[in-house]
Amino acid sequence: MSNLERQAVPSVCGGRGFVVAEPVRELLTARKVQLGESTRVRRLLPNLGRRMIGAWCFVDHYGPDDIADEPGMQVAPHPHFGLQTVSWLHEGEVLHRDSLGSLQTIRPRELGLMTSGRAISHSEESPKPHARFLHGAQLWVALPEGHRDTEPHFQHHADLPAVTAPGLTATVILGSLDGAASPGTTYTPIVGADLALARGTETRLPLDPDFEYAVLSMSGEAHVDGVPVLPGSMLYLGCGRTDLPLRADSDAGLMLLGGEPFEEELVMWWNFVGRSHEEIEQARKDWMEGTRFGEVHGYAGGRLPAPDLPPVVLKPRGRVR
Repeated sequence: MSNLERQAVPSVCGGRGFVVAEPVRELLTARKVQLGESTRVRRLLPNLGRRMIGAWCFVDHYGPDDIADEPGMQVAPHPHFGLQTVSWLHEGEVLHRDSLGSLQTIRPRELGLMTSGRAISHSEESPKPHARFLHGAQLWVALPEGHRDTEPHFQHHADLPAVTAPGLTATVILGSLDGAASPGTTYTPIVGADLALARGTETRLPLDPDFEYAVLSMSGEAHVDGVPVLPGSMLYLGCGRTDLPLRADSDAGLMLLGGEPFEEELVMWWNFVGRSHEEIEQARKDWMEGTRFGEVHGYAGGRLPAPDLPPVVLKPRGRVR
């Protein structure tokens, strides 16, 4: 999925200056962003004061939207480099096309994982006809220095492992959780899991104390370590946890995101994750001139133009806690 903001501002992410080395409860409020004609998303990452969670560097939550009489998701071909995109649905379908020739319909609880490596472009759209409701999350994972120029590729996994306990099913999207490992390719120690909680459930989920974590609420009423987390909001949890208390007041859907703190400092702008302003500037030029990122065939429309790039990247002062 693309960042469609026409006034995109570069941001510096990564590094351990923003990592909290102990358990915390930091509730993040979403920023609403229009994505195409009929899809409005709630952007949780990057967030003011919280740029990354492990290698997770971008989180959008959207829906549930009634698109019965709407075109639904319509994201024209756009470029990526230096990251992986993770498509995750609770309702509806998304048709993925990319410059490698991939054509795949992604359905609820199926993993669509695109590794951009040095360069790729893709489009995303609601198929015709499509389901009435669209509800999901789009996430990016930053690639570390040693793998960010890897060959681009796309993976689709319809059958994912799950961890179960009374009232809880945890589907492992990326990485591993409590001994269950996703087939999706990863390049840093990371975890992403979809948590389905039945009403009245009280349980504890095992965690890795070396990871930092956050929980995104997708639906229902749930308390995470005693904090009510409403749909479309995310609770940052810091590091140092061996387990996580969960309680559901209704049937609830959550996403657990975590990973080893990302040491490298990144520059993220529009749909690119690089290491310098000059690298971002070159990628924008390559996209606008039609080189490097390839072509997406079959999408009914033109490519997405890049916004103007501000001339200077200002680096924020990191904070250590």
